[in-house]
Amino acid sequence: MKKLLTIDDIMVAIIAALGYGFGDAIGRVSGWSDIMCIVACLVVGIIMQGIITKIVFSKTVQKSLTNRIITYVAILLILVGAQYFSVRWMGISMMLYVEQQFLYVVGMPIIGFFVNLLIRAYKSYKIRKRYGDGSDGYVFDIKDKVLEETNRQNQAITGKYNEKYAVKTRTGVYVGEKYKKSVCYMGIPYAKPPVGDLRWKAPEPLPASDAVFEAKNFGASAIQIEHKGSITKNHRQSEDCLTLNIGVPEQKAKAPMPVFVLFHQGDFTSGGSVDPLMYGGDYVIAHPDVIFISFNYRLGIFGFIDFSEVPGGEARPDTLNLGLLDQIAALKWIRENIAAFGGDPDQITVIGFESGASSISLLAACEQAKGLFKRAFVFNGSPSSAYDTPDAARTLAKDLLRETHTSTMQELLQLDTDTLKDAAQRLWQDMCAPTCDGKLLPLDVYQAYRNGAASGIEFVYGIPANISQVFRSLLGGEKFMDGIFSAVAEMQNYMDKATADAVNAYIEAETAASSELDAKSKIVEQWIALSIYRAAAWLAESGNPVHLLYWAEKPLIENLGSGTADAAASLLGNGEALQMYGGMMNTGLSRTLQTLLHKFIKGESLQLYRNELPGVDAVDWDAFPNALIVSDGKLQCDTIEDRVTEVRGLLEFVVS
Repeated sequence: MKKLLTIDDIMVAIIAALGYGFGDAIGRVSGWSDIMCIVACLVVGIIMQGIITKIVFSKTVQKSLTNRIITYVAILLILVGAQYFSVRWMGISMMLYVEQQFLYVVGMPIIGFFVNLLIRAYKSYKIRKRYGDGSDGYVFDIKDKVLEETNRQNQAITGKYNEKYAVKTRTGVYVGEKYKKSVCYMGIPYAKPPVGDLRWKAPEPLPASDAVFEAKNFGASAIQIEHKGSITKNHRQSEDCLTLNIGVPEQKAKAPMPVFVLFHQGDFTSGGSVDPLMYGGDYVIAHPDVIFISFNYRLGIFGFIDFSEVPGGEARPDTLNLGLLDQIAALKWIRENIAAFGGDPDQITVIGFESGASSISLLAACEQAKGLFKRAFVFNGSPSSAYDTPDAARTLAKDLLRETHTSTMQELLQLDTDTLKDAAQRLWQDMCAPTCDGKLLPLDVYQAYRNGAASGIEFVYGIPANISQVFRSLLGGEKFMDGIFSAVAEMQNYMDKATADAVNAYIEAETAASSELDAKSKIVEQWIALSIYRAAAWLAESGNPVHLLYWAEKPLIENLGSGTADAAASLLGNGEALQMYGGMMNTGLSRTLQTLLHKFIKGESLQLYRNELPGVDAVDWDAFPNALIVSDGKLQCDTIEDRVTEVRGLLEFVVS
């Protein structure tokens, strides 16, 4: 997709070479020293290159072929005029200088290209050496020093502090620290710690405060299930996990900046903002007119369980969807306080991956979250994760009582965190996602979309292709198989007979060609993809602006798959984090996707004109039902209905 050299680059190189040549020639003719001639060469050349680059790659020039041709002709006329002037008035041929400098100007990108190829090949070799064929899934070699740094805790400040990086909010003064050309504020609490008597209660707002605190370290991750391929299991965990992280450009814009809030990935039982894939510091540096925020929320038995049938459970009526209530509390804190960081509380965009994406899909239809965000970028998640019944969450509560040898809410409250965590680890397969309870969430979120519950929100929905290997990489082989088989059984409970028969016939045919696990994995992939497609379709039907993204990039290592890690790293520019996940980022593709995401955050049209990014063709991201298809490092816009399922009738059943 990214071209090494284009005709526009050649034209820029001509004028740049002319500038370098004139700078050197004027010095030589004037009798300057070699050093002064080199300085003049560089100064004039760099200035000319900057000016002509802005002209050639401007929207005015690039919007039409006629404008480009006129510009090319003008550049060639300048070259001819410069040759005449140099021969007539300086007695030298500028063409000799231009030829030498042109080869230099054009040659450097070519040399850089091949150097980057060598670096990429070396990094790829190192990744393959560490992962082998990838059959063991994600493997994270976290050094003790890194763990020590990420596990440091913020402290209250009573003495002097750096006021340059201090921000006063309603709930306290937070002192961050510089990161390259940005300032990061880490581990800021957005609600009271849900510990002690507040365990399993809805998040409570923090009191107003003038106290001063460090904001240099991540807050603890939520207590979670420790899957084989989870990186956050290496980070300290606590029930006191309701914190957020804010990244702002070092030089704040004069006008309030749009805000970009990330919901971390996982399966509602694991994950956290400490995951390097979720870092936003480099994105802020590359786009210094936005503010980035990430945060943690309660997971597993601390975030999604129902104690209504447990003696004493009536005092904790919100346990079914506590994780979502945490997310709402975080968004409310952001809306109330972000202006102090230079942000615009009326220009909030949310982005989520996996469970974070599902959460956003649910909050879009939630009355309590109304008006808390304006745009939503949702990758690999949909409302379908919330179609468990309260019965499942009540069963989980009973199982928890059995595992902990307790019988009342009071006894559960007296248990220490480690005991509860160990019990949750044994019950991992019974964990619950959010539940459509008719209280916080509509009983039918998809129908709520059709009724306009998400009106006023613009969406991007991302669908990954071939993601079963990603699940296996995270869960490990045994958990993956158990999860796939139970998911297929649960899916079939929702199907009518004709659809179930078609699915069973597909599984039988695919099993004969490969294995039952592979066959059922493909069905789960298609079901997930169609659930996301359905959300996009129903939102578009209700009048919401909706765009689709279809991620079909090939993984570096086939057994690790390509999905959330690759997409998140590309969108946020976290190439080093992707290498930890056994992938290699296409920097040209990443820059293009980051630019489109940046336009979305700012509420601009999702289009790139030709050479808006040098060497990148025009991109016109059509609205639903077309999708922006990311494949083989290229972008194209087309329909994807034939890509999301191979089972006859499954699309119609899910989307209707």
